Amino acid sequence: MNWHELLQQQINEAYTVAERLLKLLDEEDLSWKPSQENNWMTTGQLLLHLGKSCGLPIKGFATGEWEIPDHSELGEAKPAPTLPPAEKLKSVLTLDEARTLLARDKQIALETLTRCSEEDLASKPSPAPWDPTPINLGLRLLQMVDHFNQHKAQLFYYLKLQGKPVNTMHLYGK
Repeated sequence: MNWHELLQQQINEAYTVAERLLKLLDEEDLSWKPSQENNWMTTGQLLLHLGKSCGLPIKGFATGEWEIPDHSELGEAKPAPTLPPAEKLKSVLTLDEARTLLARDKQIALETLTRCSEEDLASKPSPAPWDPTPINLGLRLLQMVDHFNQHKAQLFYYLKLQGKPVNTMHLYGK
């Protein structure tokens, strides 16, 4: 298996599960969060982040074109080195918006991958804005799929905590 096959398979599987989990939500679930303490995102904030957490960073690594929020709405003039507190994060307003963001992010990930050569995926150094270590491009893109999968699992547990009928097959099954 080469980098293209591995990444394409991982992207498709991750988004298929996320799309399936999204179908278990209702509009009123968007404002839910596990607790008021400990800087938790609401479900809507999580869905917004999930819809920008893989394809856009993959595009950034592959092209050098990063879409990093500058948090100017928070009174900061330059990109923040860390994420703002959860209560300051934006949220999707509807489940349709979340579905649209997820579909767009998947499309960006897959289209960007087709523009990467196998040689670049195997050997092109790809430092991140948050980590200057020159890890090869393929591994960086796989890390972005892993980032997406972390938030997908977070959504799974949000659903579980909300009392939705989810089990392991929702996260790993076909």
